[in-house]
Amino acid sequence: MNAPDRFELFMLSEGEKKITEKVVSGMSNTSDFLLLKEDHTLGNLLSEHLKQAPHVMMAAYKIGHPNVPEVLIRIQTDGSIAPREALVSVCKQLVAAYGQLGREFQKELALRQFADQDQNAGAAAGAGGGSGQNGY
Repeated sequence: MNAPDRFELFMLSEGEKKITEKVVSGMSNTSDFLLLKEDHTLGNLLSEHLKQAPHVMMAAYKIGHPNVPEVLIRIQTDGSIAPREALVSVCKQLVAAYGQLGREFQKELALRQFADQDQNAGAAAGAGGGSGQNGY
């Protein structure tokens, strides 16, 4: 079969760089970033958060071909920061936000497991038979 191995869709080959930047010469304060082994998930997430960032005038992404796992993100800033700085800033914000989400999830999961243990212990004690009248 001519299809590539599945791992080639998400693992970088030796010597490949995850992100490369190319400054766009026809537009001021604009760069294209090529992200290898990525798809719409990261492209859309980054471009939407970049659009909300201060100093970012334009952010967009595209996928060249559905079978090629590459995302091209174009960022234009107002000149007070470089496009690379905007991308790094948004990435740091997303890492912090998803880190917080992970911590909150773990906390809620631990509370749920604790509540389930208490509920199961109470049900087991009630099902074990009581010492009251009529076997209750």
